[in-house]
Amino acid sequence: MPGARITGVATVGIPVTDQERAVDFYVGTLGFEKRRDMPFGEARWIEVAPPGTATTIALVPTGVPTGVRLTAQDADAAHVDLKERGVDIDPEVMRMEGVAPPMFALRDPDGNSLIIVERAQ
Repeated sequence: MPGARITGVATVGIPVTDQERAVDFYVGTLGFEKRRDMPFGEARWIEVAPPGTATTIALVPTGVPTGVRLTAQDADAAHVDLKERGVDIDPEVMRMEGVAPPMFALRDPDGNSLIIVERAQ
């Protein structure tokens, strides 16, 4: 089907109250790899995953949207396409230059939020 070209499931965000404790559990206890750890506002953006897997778990601090992050080659094109299809989406693509790639959220018919993130080429 032509259109949004969602290319994969990138990250599932889960809420944590203490990012260090969560890293200790996922990395130290479960044996996951820490794939990303960078400043994100006043907190950090941390992703972990079992070795050899593509999809990661984001250990999201309280106040940051949780849920599933999907990838698209071009967030702007996906946004236009989904809007034309009548999908409940954010009014604009969010841009945080130097911090995160372009992204926007959409809601499914039950109100579940999915986030489309542009995947670097």
